Amino acid sequence: MRILGIDPGLQTCGYAVVQIDQDNENLIEAGIFKTEANLPIEARLNRIAEDTRSLLKRFRPEIVAVEELYSHYGHPKTAILMGHARGVILQKCAEALIEVRSFSATRIKKSLTGNGRASKEQVQRTVQTILSLPCIPEPDDVADAIAVALCCSNSVQSAAVG
Repeated sequence: MRILGIDPGLQTCGYAVVQIDQDNENLIEAGIFKTEANLPIEARLNRIAEDTRSLLKRFRPEIVAVEELYSHYGHPKTAILMGHARGVILQKCAEALIEVRSFSATRIKKSLTGNGRASKEQVQRTVQTILSLPCIPEPDDVADAIAVALCCSNSVQSAAVG
């Protein structure tokens, strides 16, 4: 099974493609796509839509795993902007008839580290260990995208066992 994990954002989206073969998880590719801050929001959302469509076409995942929105009380506008980006990503998945699964940051951290309040560094080190990567995945957006894909993999595998 192939899972595309996406950490949505208006400026930077992280993505990671993980292949699951008989309980082995392999990272196929991970990276980011960006939008230019000086462009109008509609142009930025269109760029995210095009990049998402390109990833879906190129990797043909069975599932897309996306991090849920998190809203900090002091920065509600950030959550709204991230919601726009997330909405475009979800729409492109729906258009391509690809299943989407959403996971909260707490669930992702707990799934990987056993601690729902793990630090970013703990998550990065765990991702590095699970996938036997030579170095910690950076930037944070990439590490988060890998983490959401691995969380989805854990969810799929535990559902298959149970």
